[in-house]
Amino acid sequence: MKSILNPYINFNGEARQVAEFYHSVFGGKLDLTTFGEANMAQDPADNNRVMHAMLEAENGMTFMVSDTSTAMGYEPGSNISLSLSGDNEAELRAFWDKLSAGGNITMPLNKAPWGDTFGMFTDKFGIQWMVNITGPKA
Repeated sequence: MKSILNPYINFNGEARQVAEFYHSVFGGKLDLTTFGEANMAQDPADNNRVMHAMLEAENGMTFMVSDTSTAMGYEPGSNISLSLSGDNEAELRAFWDKLSAGGNITMPLNKAPWGDTFGMFTDKFGIQWMVNITGPKA
C-alpha cells in the first residue's frame, strides 16, 4: 500500500454526527470506534465519544475525525492534524524523522494498542502530525 496523506479533525463530542454527515455526502465506507469500544476510556464520560472514525470514499478521498477525550481537552482552531499512514515502514519512519526534527514529539512512534505503530508530533511550524504504520496482518 502506498503512503497516504489526509486531514484528521478533532471535535468536542460531535465527531459521530460529522462522520455520518460526510458519509451521506461522499458515500463510501465509514468505520467508527468509540473510546469505550476500544477500552481506551480513562473517564466514563468518554465511553461514547469517537476515538477514531475513517471515511473512505469510492473516489479515493479519505477523511478522519475523532472526539478529544476529556483529559485532552478541546482547543478550537488547533483541532486539525495531518495524518500519514500506510505500510511502508521505511518511508513513513523517514517522513517522521524529517518532519519532527526541530518540533515537539507529543507521542513517540511506538506500538499502539490496535497493533500498528503510531505517533504524534507538532512540527517546527506548528502543524500537528500523526503517523500510523500498519502492523502485520494476523
